[in-house]
Amino acid sequence: RTAENESNGVKVKPIPLIDLGAQHGTIQAEVDDAIKKVIQDTAFVGGPYVKQFEEEFASFCDTSHGVGASSGTTALHLVFAALDIGPGDEVITVPNTFTATAETIVQTGAKPVFVDVEPVHLNIDPEKIERAITARTKAIVPVHLYGHMADMDPVMEIAGENNITVVEDAAQAHGAEYKDRRAGQFGVAATFSFYPGKILGAYGDAGMVVTSDTILSEKMVMLANHGRLDKYRHRVPAYNYRLDGIQGAILSVKLKHLENWIEKRRSLAACYEKTFAGTEIETPAEEDHSRHVHTYYVIRSSKRDKIQSILENSGVQTVIHYPIPLHLQPAYEDLGYHPGDFPVSERESERILSLPLYSEMGEDQIHQVANLAKSV
Repeated sequence: RTAENESNGVKVKPIPLIDLGAQHGTIQAEVDDAIKKVIQDTAFVGGPYVKQFEEEFASFCDTSHGVGASSGTTALHLVFAALDIGPGDEVITVPNTFTATAETIVQTGAKPVFVDVEPVHLNIDPEKIERAITARTKAIVPVHLYGHMADMDPVMEIAGENNITVVEDAAQAHGAEYKDRRAGQFGVAATFSFYPGKILGAYGDAGMVVTSDTILSEKMVMLANHGRLDKYRHRVPAYNYRLDGIQGAILSVKLKHLENWIEKRRSLAACYEKTFAGTEIETPAEEDHSRHVHTYYVIRSSKRDKIQSILENSGVQTVIHYPIPLHLQPAYEDLGYHPGDFPVSERESERILSLPLYSEMGEDQIHQVANLAKSV
């Protein structure tokens, strides 16, 4: 792209969806020092820097234990394995999520059972959960989409009445809150992704399970490290899902800045909302009892494709999270779902668009992006 683009008479400099370089520039000295210490101590796999971050992030989530994992995906599979979810079991979740939510269920031998989402936040619709429950239902996995938590009170009530475990997929919800409780405090466990593009992102793949269940935590620690009792004694065949020391050290550095980054994102999201006021573009809603952390800033419009084209042609990067619901993906066609089964997920997949949002953005850039989108 050229240094400057023009569309509809409005000139803008290229704006990425997220600028990881800009973020790194603000913490480079801290990160360099952290990496240097890991190398000096040769603490590359597991070790004190991983343990430190596990404890820090569990505390941030107001939970008792953190179990590091090599990615958000392996974190999900780890907790499912620790809960003994397997062949013959069913796990209820949503179709408008990244494939990892469902594929890790499949990897256990269990069956994903999709339910549609509510139309405001596009999170799991509690009213649709009960009719999906069968004698085989082992768990419910609400996904806290885009940084706004699902309506957890009715989810937990339904799960409790039916003796079903809840696991929060909080990959996009670092620091999100529901009725003064953070993501990670509702289910028996919650999984987080530290993929680089997340609000709290590693410099590579990384993930975490948080829980206040000590027995479950101990089991996950064992399963994530080859089922080890000690170096050469293994209780069960398991996995190599360990978190790297360098990633743990980097994440400890970044965690210190997370609250400031979240508040900056919330301020920029408010700027977007103000600029879009009075237009047909729907902006992300936030419940009075919730704290939206805006992992992605997702607008909705019947003119989505035109808006995306205008923005892309003007040097503004956009993404659709997610364009094809999982029940319509080839990977899950054996589940027997069809177009029309989940109308909210299907309809909104044709209207959603993620706009640039990162804490180093300026309000002038927000206005540039929003004014372009409004020009359609």
